[in-house]
Amino acid sequence: MDLYLSMAAFALASSITPGPVNLVALNCGARFGFRASVRHIAGATIGFTLLLLLIGLGLYELLERAPMLMRGIQWGGVAFLLYMAWRLAADDGRLEPTAAPSGPSLFDGALMQWLNPKAWLASVAGMGLFAANGDVLRVWLFAGLYFLICYASIACWAGAGAFLSRFLQQPSRVRWLNRTMAVLLAGSALYLVAG
Repeated sequence: MDLYLSMAAFALASSITPGPVNLVALNCGARFGFRASVRHIAGATIGFTLLLLLIGLGLYELLERAPMLMRGIQWGGVAFLLYMAWRLAADDGRLEPTAAPSGPSLFDGALMQWLNPKAWLASVAGMGLFAANGDVLRVWLFAGLYFLICYASIACWAGAGAFLSRFLQQPSRVRWLNRTMAVLLAGSALYLVAG
């Protein structure tokens, strides 16, 4: 039982803490509402779980043999985060009442995890802690537990954004939120480069 609690604690600490995916979920919830954020939440959770599984089933060994590949993934992730920050900063903040709320797609959420250096670090560290011996059953167990906790964590951020939406009825406030999120995304990208 201690193993499962340790796995759950690691998954929660890695999933609930601020990061690029959670910041986008917060912004999506604030801009488009919780329901429109579900695609992002599901995509990010599926994308992360797939990454975690692949790391646990041997992708990490390939990356150890090809460090340039890992470096390329890291720089691709930083470029993607900076692109997302630019898109948020450039948004004019106008809320279109006639347009159907859309927000990021399922694919966007999944792609964001694959380009998110925090997700790679959490996957490698988690599998190193809980499945380093190559036990396939433990890899699948950890991934299943992580899936549930990751989904709930990202949903909390989207829910917080949906709660904030009542304060964001003016374009100037939406612009303020978008630009704040853009700075935080860019800051997280630059932090990952420096670290």
